[in-house]
Amino acid sequence: MVEAAPATSRRQLVPFAALSASYFAHIGFFNPYLPLWLKDLGFSILAISLLTSVQAATRLFAPYGWGAISDHTGERIKLLRYGATVALVSSLGLWLDFDSTYGVWWLTAVLLVMFTHTSSMMPMSEAAMAHLISQGGAFDARRYGRVRLWGSLGFLFTVFAAGSWFEIFGMRHFPAWTFLSLLAVTISVWWLPDLKEVASAHGDKVPVMPILRQRAVQWFLAAAFFHVMAHIGIYIFFSLYLDSIGYSKTMIGVLWAVSVVIEIGWFYTQGRWLPRLSLTAWLILCSAAMALRMGLTASFAHVLLVLLFAQMLHALTFATHHTVCIALLSHHFPGRLRGRGQALYVVVAYGLPGVIGGLAGGLLSSAFGLVSVYWACMVISLLATGCAFGAWRLQHGKKAAAG
Repeated sequence: MVEAAPATSRRQLVPFAALSASYFAHIGFFNPYLPLWLKDLGFSILAISLLTSVQAATRLFAPYGWGAISDHTGERIKLLRYGATVALVSSLGLWLDFDSTYGVWWLTAVLLVMFTHTSSMMPMSEAAMAHLISQGGAFDARRYGRVRLWGSLGFLFTVFAAGSWFEIFGMRHFPAWTFLSLLAVTISVWWLPDLKEVASAHGDKVPVMPILRQRAVQWFLAAAFFHVMAHIGIYIFFSLYLDSIGYSKTMIGVLWAVSVVIEIGWFYTQGRWLPRLSLTAWLILCSAAMALRMGLTASFAHVLLVLLFAQMLHALTFATHHTVCIALLSHHFPGRLRGRGQALYVVVAYGLPGVIGGLAGGLLSSAFGLVSVYWACMVISLLATGCAFGAWRLQHGKKAAAG
């Protein structure tokens, strides 16, 4: 009887692992190859940067809106099912012909509807399973990593498979890949257990502003803001950059896949490494690694071995950084603040940086070439490192005062 509880927890986590796998399988082909599909349709780099920034734009309002509703109602699973179904139906709009002058506006509208309903899925999902990956109220990095690695596996499969497919058959099947991957997401969310958090009569009155006024939270969010903005060089421009240098679509998929293989290894073993440093110390290390990664990508992208090493730094620049941020969010935004905390993180760390970085990167690359984006991202990474140091120094000062 003593071992029954952990077994039950594992069974409860399986549907969340399936959702993580299917959602990131969708992201694994959509984000790397959307710019190449748009290029294949004849759009300029500036138009491509605008369209790819729609995803980030929805993160300015959708996650917090859905997060506030889910905190108030406790119905995170029902909201996930609604969002996935609407996103699936809206993806049918990608099948239409875009030869007309109004193609860019139609695509903007379709992507806006689709991303509005998918951009909050991971924050709500992670908030819904938060109580399942905690022990005594503390964040359990080991169990979180074991669930999250299935997302990395899903990403790995589609980024490689789609690259090979598009290399052989061209980009015309991109809408079909979108529909089928979102169908898998929809099936996964309908498999989730009908969990509902107990709604408190005063739950909607729990204020979030006192948390946001804390200096530790401000430094943390600032570090996340600049760190993810630096990552825009990968999210939006990496496939275009490699394509311009002469890499094949298959090799582009391989380079994306390398970073995800490293990411999977980290998620699987992170429970052994994370305790060796404080969370804020990890933030510093992750941002410093990002500066190195961007510098190497700008200088030596034509040297495959160097580029492979830069991609391997993804273990720090994404996997470690993501887990550390989720752990810090769990610490700073507990209980009834959980959904809004996750949503605020998406807005600050993905919405704003995505919009600003995407549009600025489009203008910069149009004027000075795609390589200039990576030099700019290196500078932004150094700003993230400085903010992370501010968070670490504040935490270190509090510990010294307490000691």
